[in-house]
Amino acid sequence: MIYRSLLILSFIAVNGLILFGISQTLSFLNTGADRSGMLHIGIKNKQAYTPSVKWKDTTNPGRPIEKQTMYEIQKDYINSWYVRNVAYKEYDSLGVFDFYTENARDNILKTLVFNQSQNIKISSTTLSHNLFLDFYSADGQLVIFEDRNLKSYKQITQQQELKAEVFDTENYKIAMLLEDGFWRIRHMVRQKSSQDTSTINTSPYIKKDKIYINDKSFKIKGINYYPKDSPWDMFGDNFNTKIIQKDFEIIKNAGLNTVRIFVPYEDFGKENVKSEMLSKLLQVMDLAEDKQLKVVVTLFDFYGNYAVEDWTFTHKHVEQITNQLKNHSALLMWDLKNEPDLDFESRNKTTVMAWLKEIGKQVKAVDSLHPITIGWSSINAAKNLEDIVDVVSFHYYEDIKDFNEKYKLLEDMHKPKVLQEFGMSSYHGLWAPFGNSEDDQAQYHKSFQQLINSNQLNFMSWTLYDFDEVPTKVVGRLPWRKNKQKHFGFIDQEGKKKPSFQYIK
Repeated sequence: MIYRSLLILSFIAVNGLILFGISQTLSFLNTGADRSGMLHIGIKNKQAYTPSVKWKDTTNPGRPIEKQTMYEIQKDYINSWYVRNVAYKEYDSLGVFDFYTENARDNILKTLVFNQSQNIKISSTTLSHNLFLDFYSADGQLVIFEDRNLKSYKQITQQQELKAEVFDTENYKIAMLLEDGFWRIRHMVRQKSSQDTSTINTSPYIKKDKIYINDKSFKIKGINYYPKDSPWDMFGDNFNTKIIQKDFEIIKNAGLNTVRIFVPYEDFGKENVKSEMLSKLLQVMDLAEDKQLKVVVTLFDFYGNYAVEDWTFTHKHVEQITNQLKNHSALLMWDLKNEPDLDFESRNKTTVMAWLKEIGKQVKAVDSLHPITIGWSSINAAKNLEDIVDVVSFHYYEDIKDFNEKYKLLEDMHKPKVLQEFGMSSYHGLWAPFGNSEDDQAQYHKSFQQLINSNQLNFMSWTLYDFDEVPTKVVGRLPWRKNKQKHFGFIDQEGKKKPSFQYIK
């Protein structure tokens, strides 16, 4: 019986192994057989590249071009740029075979071989495309068009050392063929650029080193604002217009005229800005207008990528928000990014600065009237990108005794200057036994207002309220940092005005 049992079990095991082997062989033979994966393997399903694309002219004297065909041409054309950018950065030519015909890809492959031999890498992205149709064949197999004033950015590195960065405006003439159901580049010829050199109107708000509204000098006397119960999450589930309206009334009655608010990049939907978030943002702007307050809108908070590959996503974010608010009478200026200099070391200073330049251009392209600024974390950092900003903004949390001496660094910058954040925590407890008291905080603000007046500075203090909770993503998990951050307000957690409130302006 034992022998019989062993024989039967062996028979079952052998047959099981045979069946398993057959199934694995069939599975291997069917790998890649899915139609959706057979072509264009260089492109991921997730949209990875979203530059601005506009058809300026689609008139064809012969066969009219269908909207669906235009969409397919546009999609494959933009993907051709994407795979070329990836190829030059990663030495990966896989996607090039999907979007370029044999003749067209020859130059790309030769360039890849040369770049790899010299250890040259190019990180690049296109930012906007303006397409003009020249010819669409009667059989629907050939299309010729121009891409005028194509804006692009490149970082060229060799041996991991940055050799050059280039913002460029180019013109191309492109011929594409329909092959296997996909449009492929047949010819792409760069033409002499006809870049529009007309000067963009910076803003009627700025004259020399002052801000003007309706031809009257305007001094910013403001505050950075979050509701008491939803700090760093103003537009989240606890969004409440009644609370914000009441807070804006407090700010107005205190003699202030401006609030600074923050747009969290991910919470707003990144490149696909959520309509409900835009609605909340517009409601805040309306509440500010009702109280005759101006608003500084910080476009990017909790964003820290800056990579060239991510630029088209941030463009979409900027375009949607600026288009919604650019005509709102409460808008004072755009703050491109909160404290970007803190990312210089971790994200590469050159990349961060290039991104800021490009975002500044994108904002100006949509809204040429309102000034732009950057919320630098220190006076030293505020010297960066002077030619990009209309208003110089900086934060100061260092010793108040050193302010006048350090501020001299900005004396040669003949633009309006804003002390955009400053303040003192009144936390005095277990995690800071020798911390500052509420009276110390009041004396600090009294002294700082004297410095502000003597230097004729615009200012926005930090912040209206003390907070019960501070998110970990703001200052980390260390309790002495969290507790300190909770007590910068002019009004305590119970809603009572602290001694510093009398020096809020």
